[in-house]
Amino acid sequence: MEKYGMYIGSKWVEGHNTEDKILVENPATREIFAEVPAGDEADVNAAVEAAKEGMKVWKTYTPQMRADLLDKLADYFRDNADMIAAVVTKELGAPVKIAKDWHVANAEFETRFFADCARNYVYESVKPTYILRYEPFGIIAGITPWNYPLDQITLKILPALAAGNCVVLKPSQMTPLTAICFTKGIEAAGFPAGVFNLVTGRGGEVGNILAKHPDIRMISFTGSTTAGREVGRLALSNIKKTTLELGGKSAGIILPSADLRTAIQGILVDCMMNTGQTCNAMTRMLVPASEKEEAEKIAAEEVAKFKVGNPLDETVDIGPLINEKAYKKVKGYVEEGLKEGAKMISGSVPGEIKDGYFMDPVIFSDVTNDMKIAQEEIFGPVLCMITYETVEEAIEIANDSPYGLCGGVFGEQEEAYEVARHIDSGTITINGSGVTSEAPFGGYKQSGVGRENCIQSFEEYLEIKAICYTAE
Repeated sequence: MEKYGMYIGSKWVEGHNTEDKILVENPATREIFAEVPAGDEADVNAAVEAAKEGMKVWKTYTPQMRADLLDKLADYFRDNADMIAAVVTKELGAPVKIAKDWHVANAEFETRFFADCARNYVYESVKPTYILRYEPFGIIAGITPWNYPLDQITLKILPALAAGNCVVLKPSQMTPLTAICFTKGIEAAGFPAGVFNLVTGRGGEVGNILAKHPDIRMISFTGSTTAGREVGRLALSNIKKTTLELGGKSAGIILPSADLRTAIQGILVDCMMNTGQTCNAMTRMLVPASEKEEAEKIAAEEVAKFKVGNPLDETVDIGPLINEKAYKKVKGYVEEGLKEGAKMISGSVPGEIKDGYFMDPVIFSDVTNDMKIAQEEIFGPVLCMITYETVEEAIEIANDSPYGLCGGVFGEQEEAYEVARHIDSGTITINGSGVTSEAPFGGYKQSGVGRENCIQSFEEYLEIKAICYTAE
């Protein structure tokens, strides 16, 4: 059994309650292979106190000095990419090629990007009657999910540090070891004591304590909309800034001008990535009604090419779901889809759990947008095919959702752009372009508040101050 501690004030500690541990499971084998401390209020208080001491030192660092440390952290990600990817595969179940190419590949780039933000940003400018200043908040709390355990840490912690804040991180209890890898990078880079602190624990306990803590000035959360609503409510109890990256039910619109097979291939890859455990995945595929039968045929052919199995196999595309709870939840949605009258054109209802939480990808046709499977976030390898008669109707269906995180449009470039302008989502891709690492990422409606992945996310971690004066 691998055993790990918390990182508080640049020291690895066991935690306040030495008897309470969180067990880490390999979802591909169901083996319990590691344990971390289950943090409590005493651990959070210790981390916050360490951050307060760290802030005394960190505020003396120039932006260039902060950037230099981030560059050293980027070197760590570059030199240890294979090791971190192996950890992601073991605790998340992501196929090894996905772990390398998606979960870890951008860490070095993102770190250097925020290092450049730190060194190049204009923190003070003189206006005719006032001086405009951008200053760090102080102590930031980051609460991150399990589905992208490294990426979600880097996109919160890096801009916060680059902007001059100190941080307390609470990673998901399902994937804490990736956070420990990140922390070892902080340690290797030589950040001052208390600037970064790691408290492992359960979301409903440590996360809620962080949200209410009076000395934490801002909280950045990624997770379900339900959990985000609770974090936001608690954070408002003492009026701290909150950024929330929440759920999604993104639509991929295939226009009549699109190459049908290419578009379906792009949506399937996007939907099934990370075993469907991606908040911005296109899980609703909108196709012209006149092309329904051909779309069903192509979708069934293309999804059959996805290989499900051992995530250590380089040829595997889809690994296990994260745990038993997730498996049963996704199974329930598949059963619900059949009850609602959807037609399963690929896959099957998941059976008994055996060696791991594996399930074949499912594609439903004959889905209407009022069905539960079309409105709620399933978070598994399940795609809903919905038909439309006109492009205007496709836009209406895409927007008929409580979420507005992402979406995609496939078709002639200019027409696709015009359609994209009318979709109520924070990010839209055209013809499977993917999301560039420097573009703002975040949602409309119940998909969240704030942006990540960009210069705008760096600015999220800065207070705005106006020093007014009388012009001479």
